[in-house]
Amino acid sequence: MKILFADAVDESRVTRLRDAGHDCLVDAALSADELPEHMAGIEALVVRSTKVSAAAIATAADLSLIVRAGAGVDNIDVEAASGRGIYVCNVPGKNAVAVAELTMGLLLSIDRRIAESTADLRAGQWNKKLYSKAEGIYGRRMAIIGLGDIGLAVAERAKAFGMDVVAIRKPSRDAATTSRIRSVGVRLVDTTEELLRGADVISIHVPSAPGTVGLVDAAFLAQLRDCAIILNTARGDVIDEAALIAEMNARGLRAGLDVWPGEPGQGSAEWSTDLSSHPNVVGTHHVGASTNQAQEAVADGMVEVIDSYEQARLLNCVNLVNRPLGTCVITVRHLDRVGVLAKVLMALRGSGLNVQQMHNEVFEGSKAAVASINVVGAISEDLRSSISEIDEVLAVSVTETGQETSS
Repeated sequence: MKILFADAVDESRVTRLRDAGHDCLVDAALSADELPEHMAGIEALVVRSTKVSAAAIATAADLSLIVRAGAGVDNIDVEAASGRGIYVCNVPGKNAVAVAELTMGLLLSIDRRIAESTADLRAGQWNKKLYSKAEGIYGRRMAIIGLGDIGLAVAERAKAFGMDVVAIRKPSRDAATTSRIRSVGVRLVDTTEELLRGADVISIHVPSAPGTVGLVDAAFLAQLRDCAIILNTARGDVIDEAALIAEMNARGLRAGLDVWPGEPGQGSAEWSTDLSSHPNVVGTHHVGASTNQAQEAVADGMVEVIDSYEQARLLNCVNLVNRPLGTCVITVRHLDRVGVLAKVLMALRGSGLNVQQMHNEVFEGSKAAVASINVVGAISEDLRSSISEIDEVLAVSVTETGQETSS
């Protein structure tokens, strides 16, 4: 497979893929605007922060897989990829510890004014009286918004510092996550109002999505106590920049930010905003996941995604429908011979039935198999009989599902 790496990646992992027979091209300097010009013949694209636009996807006739070497996929036009039948896979959870470590570092830097005191020392100023003033974080309440892998890693570290950690209760969480929340000792509440009430620190760990853009707005901030600390190591557009500045000016709110609205897309640039230069802000350069440990783990995950894809298995695919589709499932037990399923599909086509999902499994010995085919429409008795009469078909059954169809 011809793979383009449009961001820096550990060379040893690229070597592993080359040794497996892949043609690997590494061009970490590619910008989003330049990417479309380099997609000819590319079958798989690996990115970290580089934006993958609809234009880049449209020029990639051979592209079948995009891998985001990280968790969030908001730098990829997933809708455009889905429209062209291109899988988008990510590597979640591998950098959670790194982001959690930076989150706690930002918190301590704000409370102990580490950035300011370091700047004064470098400028030849000694001011022990000023920098002796700190609240401390033991016993303080941290509200976590987004209790996924990163949020839980932050909770574990905050609890180790003796903080009271609170998050929103969600019935949809799986048993493993619920068990981990309980073991960490996170206290769950039912509403955002309860979550924010009395919180000293708010730590944000949600993806960029229609429901989270501008989540931290004037109404949100108005619920916080004076001098509360906002930590954002998720996505810049989660925070309403003007609203945060207004509250910092009016009520002394403080912020530790690793991500920024409108931050540069390249590795280095001249850049400054009212938020990044505000005296109540301690900031870093969107480097939450950028430890050697995290990048090695993400690189291993990226290789695993590509290896699995080569074996016709998908890992962490974010743009496949994850629910049953169709109105009927036709189950066909058949001999494992060439052309059997082609005959079944031709019969379905002849009846005007659209196949939306299909799965075929072969039994030990490779003599027989069973195919489950989700279709839109009703399976008539005549159609069922005609499929049953195919020589290699052993049995046919039909189940109405009542599921919705895809759009």
